[in-house]
Amino acid sequence: MRLALAEISAIIKTPEGTWKETGIRQECDGWMEDRKKKFPIGIEDFQEIQTEGFYYVDKTGFIQELLESWGKVNLFTRPRRFGKSLNMSMLKYFFDLHTDKSVFDRLNIVKEKALCDTYMGKFPVISISLKSIHARSYAKALEMAVLMFQHEIGKFQYLLESEQLTLYDKEMYERLLRRDIQEGTLCYSLKTLSDLLYKHHGRKSVILIDEYDVPLAKAFEQGYYDSMALFLRNLFEQTLKTNESMQFAVLTGCMRISKESIFTGLNNLRVLTIADARFDEHFGFTDKEVKELLGYYELSEYYDAVKEWYDGYRFGNTEVYCPWDVINYCDALLADRKAQPENYWSNTSSNDVVKRFIQSADAGITKQEIEKLIAGETIQKEIRQDLTYQDMYRSSDNLWSVLFTTGYLTQRERRDKKTFSLAIPNMEIREIFTDQIMALFKEDVQKNKDTVIAFCAALKEGNAAEVEKRFTEFLKKTISIRDTFVKKRLRENFYHGILLGILSCNNVWIVSSNQETGDGYSDILLMMEDGETGVVIEVKYAQNGDLDAGCREALKQIEDKRYGEVLRDEGTGHILKYGIACYKKRCRVVLADTDKCT
Repeated sequence: MRLALAEISAIIKTPEGTWKETGIRQECDGWMEDRKKKFPIGIEDFQEIQTEGFYYVDKTGFIQELLESWGKVNLFTRPRRFGKSLNMSMLKYFFDLHTDKSVFDRLNIVKEKALCDTYMGKFPVISISLKSIHARSYAKALEMAVLMFQHEIGKFQYLLESEQLTLYDKEMYERLLRRDIQEGTLCYSLKTLSDLLYKHHGRKSVILIDEYDVPLAKAFEQGYYDSMALFLRNLFEQTLKTNESMQFAVLTGCMRISKESIFTGLNNLRVLTIADARFDEHFGFTDKEVKELLGYYELSEYYDAVKEWYDGYRFGNTEVYCPWDVINYCDALLADRKAQPENYWSNTSSNDVVKRFIQSADAGITKQEIEKLIAGETIQKEIRQDLTYQDMYRSSDNLWSVLFTTGYLTQRERRDKKTFSLAIPNMEIREIFTDQIMALFKEDVQKNKDTVIAFCAALKEGNAAEVEKRFTEFLKKTISIRDTFVKKRLRENFYHGILLGILSCNNVWIVSSNQETGDGYSDILLMMEDGETGVVIEVKYAQNGDLDAGCREALKQIEDKRYGEVLRDEGTGHILKYGIACYKKRCRVVLADTDKCT
């Protein structure tokens, strides 16, 4: 049975004195200090993190800046998984009348005593998250909204006993909890609740609306965007515009939706995006915070890998890491010090915007721009940060803006108010792009069976010149890797993937990739349908464009590592060995002297 520290103290406290209590408390405190804190993976409740032994990167400076810079209605837009919901939970616990102030005891905000005395625990807080409102129809989405709103409204049932409220006021409150509540009443619900709370407490409410744009994204996907936009427009107008019972409001989301779309007439709205210098350190982990985290868990040796994969985002004037990725990778390292960085961020979304973007890149200029980005270079683009979901996919220019605001691209510098120098932030996002490129390449290959048949026939016949010709044609059609962003081995993997994409269309050959054979792992092994012929392929990236040298290196590796041995063991009598060297969109294919096959 697990006992809380206070319970342990009560059990051992004796009339003779408190030395035993003190001793056991010190011992327990020491035991707690010896245990490393847990990673808050998927935990978005601020109080739970503070009280249940989770690691927390102190972002309470957000509270101070919010109050000192002051805005009546504040909208913060950040990509997913950068701590928006946790920050909103922190605001809730800081301002709420019924909060346990002790959860802030060890955090930086308590150093601001005057601010805490004035604001901590002083306001009713209405906190709504819209992230779960997604359904196939508007009617079902509205049902979900009703349940979500009523869950929050139901927390204030003490209003039914209030001596400050009239009978009519209490009937209004009860109306908000009815299952048959009408859409119009729902639009007024938060405004009505804040009015009632003001009457009861004599204090205005802090209103928090998290992930405000998720219902719009889902509505756009399912075809009821206009209805959802109208509902949110009415909700926000009633809740946030000229609400005399509201102290201030904070909203968060990924996209900055056009003001004319859902914020019509809201003149008190302050929008703070990833391009703004204000609040730039309060979402995401700074380099200093990551170093402290790695040091705490004795993982400092992995700093370079963490930085290469998960750093590189620039919010305002600050470079930040994605918190979700950092804590997931560190958690994996605690279990296995050999764990490799993974793409944790992409698993939280479909990455559909990247797919659409690459699909639209038929024009030569856009294709070249994507290749530059994948190579680690930057491009200049004019960015619109106030799109509607209906506008997102209407042009490639708008897609650049969506990629920027949702975190797939980041700013390296800003030339003027609208023009940004854009780059892929890190290896994780680059992998999302390359994965989508490869997936679309495979789809295209499936549509060109004749070309695939010709390529495979040449490969089987030992016609290196024809293999080279056909492979070059494939390379010219796809978006390629161009140089500086990644190590040589990863560039080779790209061309390796192109070959596998082509060969996967041949359903009668046995294709093996990175199979252990001889004294190493061969790139690609093929066994033909007759079992008599096999192929060994080794791919090299020609670092300086010397394709002939790359081919010689590949063939030498095949011989030195005895890659053909596994095929020979299977009874294959005729083994073809190809060295393939690639550089940008060029390749060279050389067939080894078959007399030297082992």
